Parts: sequence; structure tokens; C-alpha cells
Amino acid sequence: MVDGLTVTYGGKPALEDVSYTAPPGGLVAVVGPNGAGKSTFIKAVMGQVSATAGEIALFGKSARSNRSVVGYVPQRTSVDWDFPVSALDVVTMGLYRRIGWLWPVRAKHRRQAFGYLDRMGLADYADRQIGQLSGGQQQRVFLARALAQDADLYLMDEPLAGVDAKTERTIIGVLQDLKDEGRSVFVVHHDLRTVPEYFDHLMLLNTRLVAAGPMSETFTVANLQQTYGGHMAVLPGGATAVVD
Repeated sequence: MVDGLTVTYGGKPALEDVSYTAPPGGLVAVVGPNGAGKSTFIKAVMGQVSATAGEIALFGKSARSNRSVVGYVPQRTSVDWDFPVSALDVVTMGLYRRIGWLWPVRAKHRRQAFGYLDRMGLADYADRQIGQLSGGQQQRVFLARALAQDADLYLMDEPLAGVDAKTERTIIGVLQDLKDEGRSVFVVHHDLRTVPEYFDHLMLLNTRLVAAGPMSETFTVANLQQTYGGHMAVLPGGATAVVD
């Protein structure tokens, strides 16, 4: 998927020489300390930031020519929640690749978008302006938009950040469904307690790729200590915790 990926901001590396091949139909947690390059990795694959060096390929083709196979869920903090669109409008945007950017949105498209909203438990909020939704509802709207893209690869930047327990269960259920359908899903995630429960593959980033692979092989105390450095504590019984 990526080979020798390097991204710099102001001359400083945000990612350095990262190489990784995604497992087919895998549910991958992208984990590391703040400033480790996790969001940069997602944005580089999306083409939202330029690589200083390296190659990015999606299903055997250059990323630039094959980004239509990618669905994306951004960080909530990057969205303008005052923009005057409804939840249904947002989800309909996920259909534009199929509709065509210059073609009108028809009733059948809005019915399709409504179906994705309904899948996320938000049918009653279809006409609500997105800024009037709770944080968890907003996150589910953007996940519904990603589902509408019907992608082969999903990139999600902290979709579980700040959501309530019900929303977290709903999102994890959808992620599992995507994996079962053979899609590849990358999720930037911070809660180490739930990483081995929710995901089956792991990328550990700290500017460089520290370790990557199946969860059973990669989620180890040694790898976590190498990733987090002095911020990682080992608790009695072998459990781990991040110390601020």
C-alpha cells in the first residue's frame, strides 16, 4: 500500500520512510502518541497532503488514479458544523461519485442516502442541520456518508473520539460488517484498552513505523514501550497504560 512514505511539514518529518501493505479485509488500528503522524498517514493516502518521498498504491494502481475506491471519515474537529446542510445532505454527498458531480440529485438518491442514515439509527434526524446534532450523532452521519461511497478501503480518523457508549457500539458493529464484507478499514484510535478487542491488525506509528501486523503478534508490551517511550507504563499483571 505504501512504500518509503515520507511527509514533511516545514522541513520536519511528520512521517519518515513508512512502508506497509494492508491485509485484505482487515480491521486495522493506527496507534501512536500525539504528533506521531497518524492523521498525516491517513491524509497522505487520501491525497490531502503531499508526500515528500515514497509511493502510495491502492489495489495495485497509483493512489492518484484510484482514489474512487476509498471512503473517508474525517476528524470531527476538521468539520465546519455551522455549514447549512442537513444530515441527509451530508450522506447524499457520499453518492456523488455514482451520481456524477454535474448531474442532479434525484429522489432515488435521497432514498438511498436515507437508507444509510437509517442503518446508523438516525432516520429521525435526516432533516436536522448537522451542527444541531450531538457529537455521537455527527460521527454517525459521517460514517453513513462513508458507507454511501461503497468503497473497498475505508480510512477513518478518530471515529470513536468523544462518542457515547451507544454510538461506539454502533460504529464498531459497522466496522465489523465492513470487514466481513471483505473491505479493508484503517482507524486512527487512541484507547489502548479497546484496541485488541475491536481490531485484528495493528500499525504502531511514531513518525516511523515501529511495528505492524496481526494483533496477536504486534500488541506487545515491548512494541508499545518502543512506540510511546517514557509515556508507556506497565501495570501489574502485564497490562499497559499511557501516562501523560
